[in-house]
This record gives sequence, C-alpha cells and structure tokens, in this order.
Amino acid sequence: MRYAVYFTPEHDDPLCRIAAGWLGRDAFGGHVTPARAFGDLSAAEVAFHTAAARRYGFHATLKAPFRLADDASETSLVDAVAAFASDVAPFAIPRLMLARIDSFFALVPAEPLPELQGFAGDVVKAFEPFRAPLSDAEIARRNPEALSPQECRNLSQWGYPYVFDTFRFHMTLTGRVAAEEAARVRSAIEQCLGSVLDRPVPVDGLALFVEPSAGAPFEVLSYHALGKQAERKTA
Repeated sequence: MRYAVYFTPEHDDPLCRIAAGWLGRDAFGGHVTPARAFGDLSAAEVAFHTAAARRYGFHATLKAPFRLADDASETSLVDAVAAFASDVAPFAIPRLMLARIDSFFALVPAEPLPELQGFAGDVVKAFEPFRAPLSDAEIARRNPEALSPQECRNLSQWGYPYVFDTFRFHMTLTGRVAAEEAARVRSAIEQCLGSVLDRPVPVDGLALFVEPSAGAPFEVLSYHALGKQAERKTA
C-alpha cells in the first residue's frame, strides 16, 4: 500500500469532471466510464493514450507515492494532512494551459507562480516523516543513471527526483505520445476541455490518495479544504 499527497480540484469542479471523463476514471470513488471519441481520435485511441494516466487519476504530484514509515499509520497521516491544510491559505492558478512534456500531454501553469512552487515544497517537507526509505527496487525504477546530480540527491533525500528547484507542476492527461500522433491527440484534448481553461483554477484543497495494492488504481482517500475553516471530506 502506498500513499501520495496530490492537488486535484474538488470533485464537483468542472475541470475535475471533464478530466475524469477524458481519462475514463474518477479518482473520487474510482468510478470507471467508457472511453469516448474526441476530435479525430476514436474511443479506442483515447483509451489507449490515457491508460497510464488513468491509473493515477487526475492530479498534480506534490508528495510522490510512498510507503508508510514503520512508526506511522494511515490515521496519523490523514490527521497530519488535515492539520497542514488548515494552516494554508487558498490561492489560485490564474491560467492553466495544455503542454507536451517529455512526449506526454499535461496541464501546466501558463506563467511561473512562486506561490505554487513554495506550496509544493512545503508539502514535500511536511510529510517526509511519514515516508519509508526507498527500497533498492524503488530506486532502480527511477532510472538514476538518467538523472542529473541534483535529481539524484533529491531522490536520495526526499524519495522523488523532482522537488524544489526541479519541481514542475503538471496535471497529466496522457501517456507518452509519438511525435506523429501529437497533433491529433492535442486536438482531441482541446475539444474535450472546451473553454474550461478560460478561468482561474482554485488551489483550495489537498487530497490524500491511496494505492491499495501494488499496481492498483490510485483513489482519493480524503480531501481537505485549505484554510482555517477546512473540513475533511472522506471519499
């Protein structure tokens, strides 16, 4: 069993609903929906291109998936996420845009947002005591030979290469897409998203995701509104 602390819009947010429809699975409860055709992509092609992202659900990684430390429990982790969220003021990403990163498509901030970078770094540090050390197999899966020296240090110290200066906020919508397919896939995603990216995206909650067993889909275990009035919402 692994846990992760992610950002995702609240369940009823239009972006969350649309993204779940594109991926074919809602991380809030795990409901699966049949793939739909968009643009020039058939339903089968959409299902193929979203397969990798579907397992993780619509999210942006803040604290990457980790096993619990021996002295931690799920209850203590949930309580810690709730306490952390209550001390953080909500803010907004002025605009997200669709981008192709390392051959996969994701939503990223249209402009740099220091407040978002700081928030992500605070999450990494706050929940480090709950993380069990990486096993040799977990380290190997990160392909450390391909990482920069800084990314290797991050992997060793924080369990994930892309934190702090190497962090890039992104909400993944596909697996790797071949260059010759990129234009068709981009067009299909744009058709699916419609005008939903025309408005700011509130960063007003923090989600604790869980992977119940190795390879199982990640689901929202609990959702915590940011700010002093936060209340835990159990999925």
